[in-house]
Formats: sequence, C-alpha cells, structure tokens
Amino acid sequence: MFSSETYTKRQQKLLNQVDSGIILLPGNEESPMNYTDNQYRFRQDSTFLYFFGINRPGLVALLDTHTGSVTLYGDDFTVEDIVWMGKQPTIRDQAVLCGVEKTAGIKDLADRVKQALKSKEAIHFLPQYRHHNILKLMDLTGYSAQEIENGASTELIKAVVSQRNYKTAEELVEIEKGVDTTIDMHVAAMKMLRPGMSELDIVVEIEKIARATGGDISFPTIATINGQTLHNHYHGNIVKAGQLFLLDCGAETAMGYAGDLSSTMPVGKTFSPLQKDIYNLTLQSHYACVDALKPGVTFKEVHRAACLAITEGLKSMGLMKGDPESAVDAGAHALFFPCGTGHMMGLDIHDMENLGEVIVGYGGQPKSTQFGLKSLRLGRTLEPGFVLTIEPGIYFIPELTDLWRAQKKFMEFLDYDEIDKFRNFGGIRNEENYLITTEGKRLLGNKKKPMSIEEVEALRG
Repeated sequence: MFSSETYTKRQQKLLNQVDSGIILLPGNEESPMNYTDNQYRFRQDSTFLYFFGINRPGLVALLDTHTGSVTLYGDDFTVEDIVWMGKQPTIRDQAVLCGVEKTAGIKDLADRVKQALKSKEAIHFLPQYRHHNILKLMDLTGYSAQEIENGASTELIKAVVSQRNYKTAEELVEIEKGVDTTIDMHVAAMKMLRPGMSELDIVVEIEKIARATGGDISFPTIATINGQTLHNHYHGNIVKAGQLFLLDCGAETAMGYAGDLSSTMPVGKTFSPLQKDIYNLTLQSHYACVDALKPGVTFKEVHRAACLAITEGLKSMGLMKGDPESAVDAGAHALFFPCGTGHMMGLDIHDMENLGEVIVGYGGQPKSTQFGLKSLRLGRTLEPGFVLTIEPGIYFIPELTDLWRAQKKFMEFLDYDEIDKFRNFGGIRNEENYLITTEGKRLLGNKKKPMSIEEVEALRG
C-alpha cells in the first residue's frame, strides 16, 4: 500500500468533487469456481484499490459529502474462520492503513442507506460489472437491477476519472515495476521459443515470471501462431519453423498496477524476407505514433498516423491503391488494422474501461461508429500524467478478406488478388507503454524490450 496520507488525499478530493449525497464504493467479493470454498483468485475492484488500497473481499466504503466523513463497512473474521485461515487483521487495523477513522459492520450500512433514502439524499455509485455487487446495491437501495444498471452516477464517474487518469510519481514506480516484469516475460519467450514446442509451453514459463514477483498476470496471456486473431487465448498449437509467434502479455504488481506489452518473433531463428517487410512496416507505424505523442494532441490523431503509415506501406507493396488519405477516411485500411492503436493503462490494463469509454477515453465526446475506428478505446486530447499503450498492428484475416471481397467493398483501395497471397501470413503487433509528460512523452520501463528485427533475432539463437 501507499501511505495513509495518499489515500486520505484521494478520498477528500473525491468528497469535494461530488456536490451532495453519499457515495457508495463496494469492493469485490470472492467468486467461487464451483462451490463456496473453492475460489478464483481474488482481485479487488480497481477503484476501491485506488481510494483504499485494501485487497480484502466483503468491504464497502461510504463517503458522506455533507459531513466529509468516510466509513469502511465490513465484518471481521470469526474464530471459526481463523481456524481455517489463520490470524487475520481486523477491519479497523486495515482502515488505519488507508486513513479511514470510522468502521462499522455490514448491517450498519443498510441502516445508513435507508436513512439516506428516507431523507432523499442522492446516492452515488459507479457502473457495476460483477453480479455480487449489483445484488448488493439492489438489497441496500431497493432499486431494481435495471435501475442499478441505468443509475450509475455520471458525476461520480467523472470525479473518479479526473483522479485516476493522472498517474502520480508513486503510481509510476509501481507501473514501471509491472512493465519491467513484463519485459522479462517477453525476453524469456524470445530466448525460449523453438520449433516443436506448444504455445502452452511458453505461457507456462512466462507466467511463472509474473507470479514470482508476488503479483500475477495482468490479463489472460495471448501467445499464438495465429496472430491475425486479435485476442486469441487458445494455446494448443505446436509451433513450426517459418511461422510467426505473437505474444501479448503483462504482469500485475502486488498493488494491482499493470504492464501490457506485445512482441512478434519468428518461430525459427530469423524472419523471412516477407515477414521482415511487414514487420518493418508495423514498426514504421509504431514510431509514427510515438513521434506524434505530446500534450495537446488527440489520441485519435495518433491513431490516424498509424493508419496512414500502414496504408502507405501496403500501397508500396501493391496490396492497397489510391490516395492513402482517402482510403483511411473511408476505412479501407481496417481490413488489415481493425482495432485501435492503444488505451489508457494503470490499475487496469484497459484503465477504467468499466466506467465507460466515452468519458474515460473520449472526455464525453462521441465515438466513431466506423468499423475499426469504433474499436479505438482512447481518442481524447492527451495531457501530462496519462499512461497509455502504443500497439498498431497488421493482420491478415482470411474470413474478413473473403467477406469484403464478396461484398466488393473498397475495390478502389484494395487489390484482393495481391492480398490473397497473404492468407496464411498471420499478424504482427508490437506494443510499448508511454507516459505523457509536459515536454512530450517517456517510454516506461527501466529495461529495454527488443523491438527491431536485429534485436529480436539476436535472442533467437
């Protein structure tokens, strides 16, 4: 945990940002795999972690904007629990660590919420993504599930986003721990990968690295020879020389901060000439984005820089044609790049995505509905303190190509005969994490992830 002063400042700032009423911030509950005592790994809600830092199930915080008080509600473990678990800290012990002076049992929370309802105080809560907390809020408020789904407080969402969007120096230390461990995972994979191994062999070894730090993986690992599938979590293939292997993985620190990096490497010792061409084009688009990063620029502009670089490069190779600007405007490039260039990162790999991309990633401005561009999670004007990913890629997706060709889509921009020659190519993505600074940007991590062909091949011996 950070110091109690850090959490107190965050709590008081939140109280000052919300005009009236009470704020309910439920932490997560345990989630059983198949019966109550057999649980999935517990992961605390990220907003609860941000304001309280306590990695314990069954807690709810109530912040009262009228009195300025903060109360942590939860029940201490019983002696019967301790028989199985060992000695545990009390709620009071943990409240002190995050600067909260008042604690009470869960039953008392119901009484306080009833009082708020009776006096017609506003009750603020965030969008919920776990059924336990939806049911908890329903029980406390008497609202229906639909009312909970539609009743999240926009005022509270904006207040939380206005804090969590800007990473402090102590948060950056944690994030870079996660990034450094993630780099170790990628380097290990580059050294380890050999023809005849399974994708799972790589996953098992690199996830050990994440867990050995006391943390865990920050999201399910993508490790695949089918890199054209954007989020491919199948790990059953045997890899062969000549194939490309795409790795997208991350480490989460013990405090919950994430790293998120991608690499593409040859299964053999070297890339083929054609693989080198597409790999270098992907790097060109990557560094076009990096060059564009600075305060005052919208991330939508950064994304467009990637799209133009990819379009111009594929045109030079004969796969696209026509005016690159017009092709990007129309969305023809999305055949090869049907996703976004990056997203915010922090306590979540897609930071605060549960609070809504329109507010988090677009500052309240509407998102595009165009295929490809609609998947851009971040479009807003960049500001110092933002932490984000840069990850443009090039993907050859046979099913999408066949559909568009049958629809005669973008015939003026796409040469389908040439594109068909890449049906079995796969996909390439390389990803780094950046901090927006007052001067421009800074690559995160105290270590270097291999990016160039030469750097990757040097580890493939």
